[in-house]
Amino acid sequence: MPRGGPDASCLDRLLQTDRPEYLDRTDVDPAVKRSVVDALDWTGRVFGNHRQFGHLVLDEIADVPDPKVLELGAGHGALSAVILEGHPTAHVTVTDVEPDSVAAMAAGELGSHPRALVREMDATAVDAPDGHFALAVFALSFHHLPPATAAAVLAEGTRVADKLLIIDLPRPPAPLHVLRLATMLPLAPFIPFVHDGVISSLRSYSPSALRALAEHAGVDIELRGGLLSPQIAVAVRR
Repeated sequence: MPRGGPDASCLDRLLQTDRPEYLDRTDVDPAVKRSVVDALDWTGRVFGNHRQFGHLVLDEIADVPDPKVLELGAGHGALSAVILEGHPTAHVTVTDVEPDSVAAMAAGELGSHPRALVREMDATAVDAPDGHFALAVFALSFHHLPPATAAAVLAEGTRVADKLLIIDLPRPPAPLHVLRLATMLPLAPFIPFVHDGVISSLRSYSPSALRALAEHAGVDIELRGGLLSPQIAVAVRR
């Protein structure tokens, strides 16, 4: 399925790639990967993304007593830190598939937080029983997944949690997408964060694609935002 969805235009179908980001490769210097993660953390702090995404999570669990939250693909763990700060009784399981990221989070404040558990985990095979969490959240990582894996994450996230909250890059209409890529491409060969940003843009899913993935996974999905704001999806098991 195209990243622009089953009804994607010819131009939109050209604006995608199977090329992996530095974060997804095994042949890249760990320092390069770390620089991308650090840049994501820095931009999240400077532009308020961590706080914004944290408030989205807190809104979803506002009426849940002592909620258990699962963060998938946490990377730097800043979102989990905001959740723990904003909810005095929430317990957060912080996960990532990348061992170095998990080690870095475990060595930081999350590793010693009494309401946090840091674990290495694949989002398609969560080590938890059905309905164990009130909410699973996957922020700025869903686009890394090819369609078959993305559908598997939708199914698995809604298995282990009452709701799966996905926050990701919006996929703009093809003409605007071309303009966005044109501003980034000159710097991509020199700055790892921009290199991964270009690929992330090409791999982002449209609302049409998210609906198709949800249908394939057998889950219901509600979409919000997009275009000039993050694409937000809330999925629940049928």
